[in-house]
Amino acid sequence: MNNDLKNEAKIEIQLDPEILKGTYANVTNIGHTQEEFLIDFLLVQQQPAPFGKLVSRIIVSPGHARRLLTALQDNIRKYEENFGKMDLTTTPKNQIIQ
Repeated sequence: MNNDLKNEAKIEIQLDPEILKGTYANVTNIGHTQEEFLIDFLLVQQQPAPFGKLVSRIIVSPGHARRLLTALQDNIRKYEENFGKMDLTTTPKNQIIQ
């Protein structure tokens, strides 16, 4: 076994019940500076009147953004192996693609 893995500390992750429930978002905006990536999650609705709300902002380093991309690609591959290819040719009526 690699010595780095033997010396890795275990981290106890505390789960806040409010955060654990999750927050629904149907739009994502991503921007960056040289030092960080900003990922904004928004809830946009069209009825009864157009309305949008920022529900969460995550700020990560460029290296972590790359690792997030890799993890998402891997999970999408696994999802499509289980449930079939995602249909990206149509957009739900209440969703805006950025």
